[in-house]
Amino acid sequence: MSTETPTVEFSDDRLLWAVGAVLVLLGLAIIFSGLEFGLSGIILIVIEVGIFFLLYALLVLPVNVQFGVSGLVNFGPVLWFGIGAYATAMLASTGSYQGVTFGFPWPIAVLAGVVLAILVGLLLGVTTLQLRGDFLAVVTLAAAEILYGIVEKVGGFGGATGIGGVPRIFEAASFPMTDLAVTFVLAGVVVFVYALAQRITDSPYGRLLKAIRSDEDATEALGKPTFRYKVLVFIYGAVIMGLAGSLLALYNGAVSPGFITLDVTVLVWIGMLIGGAGSNRGSVYGLAIIMGLQLFTRIANEAFPVSQSQFAALRLMIIGLLLVLIIRYRPSGIWGNPEEREVL
Repeated sequence: MSTETPTVEFSDDRLLWAVGAVLVLLGLAIIFSGLEFGLSGIILIVIEVGIFFLLYALLVLPVNVQFGVSGLVNFGPVLWFGIGAYATAMLASTGSYQGVTFGFPWPIAVLAGVVLAILVGLLLGVTTLQLRGDFLAVVTLAAAEILYGIVEKVGGFGGATGIGGVPRIFEAASFPMTDLAVTFVLAGVVVFVYALAQRITDSPYGRLLKAIRSDEDATEALGKPTFRYKVLVFIYGAVIMGLAGSLLALYNGAVSPGFITLDVTVLVWIGMLIGGAGSNRGSVYGLAIIMGLQLFTRIANEAFPVSQSQFAALRLMIIGLLLVLIIRYRPSGIWGNPEEREVL
C-alpha cells in the first residue's frame, strides 16, 4: 500500500475556487474598510492596464474553449462584450448625458445584460453554426461590426459619447483604492472562469468538443448531436463575455463605442495564438504578454521624445513580429500542445 501524500496542483478545482473566493473577499474588504493611501503614477498605470487585462481574460478564455477546444472560429467576442456593457449601462444608469436610461438596480441590469447576451448567442448559434471555418468567422465578425455601427450612430445608445451615469458598485474610500479593489474582485472572477474552462476542457463534454474539432462528420456518425454541443459552447461564451461587458460598465461608470472596437478582438486572438490555442493557461499567459508589452511601451514612452501615436505604431510592429515568429517556429503557441494543434 502506497504511503505517498497526494499533492494538490494548481489545476485542482477546489484550490482554484478557494483562490478566487479569497481574491473577491480581499476586494470587498478594501471597499468596506475605508482605507485611504496614495499610489504613485506608475503603480496606477499598472493597475489600470491590469484591470483591462482581467476584463479581456474573460474574453480570451471562452474564445479559447470555442476555437482551441471546439474548432469554432468566433471573430466577434466584442459582440457579447458590447451587449453586456450597453444593456447594463442603459438599465442601471441614473443620469446619462445622452442615450436612453432606466435607473434599475444594478443586479437587475447585470442579469438582463447576461440574459440578452445568451439570447443573441442562441440566435446566432442556431442560425450560423452549420457554417464552418471562414464562413463562421465572417458572420461573427460582421455581427460585431453591426453592433458597433448601431451603438455609434443610433441616438438611443448615446452615439459616439456613449452612456454615462452608471453606478460604480466597487466604489471605495478613494480613487486609487477603488481601482485596487476592482483588481482583486476581477482577479477572483477570472480565477472562477478559468476553473470553469478547465472543468469543461477536461470533462467528457470537452473531449467530445475536441472530437468535433478533429472530425465533426465522424463524430456525428457515431450518434453524437454535434450541433447541439456547438450551440451550448457558443452560449457558454455568450454568458462569460456578456458578464465581462457588465463588469466593464460597473467599473468604468460609462460605456462608449471605443470599448467594443475590432482592436479588442485582434488583441484577444493574438494573445490566444501566441500563448497557445487549446490551452486555457497559455491563452491567459499570451494575453498577459501582449498587455505587458502595452504597459512597457506606455511607461517607456515618457522617457523618449516621440509621440504616443509613434509609440503605438512601434508596439504594433513588435506584436506583429512576435506573432510571425510564433507562427514560424512555434505554431502551436508558447504553451500550446503541438499534438492537439495538428487537428486544427
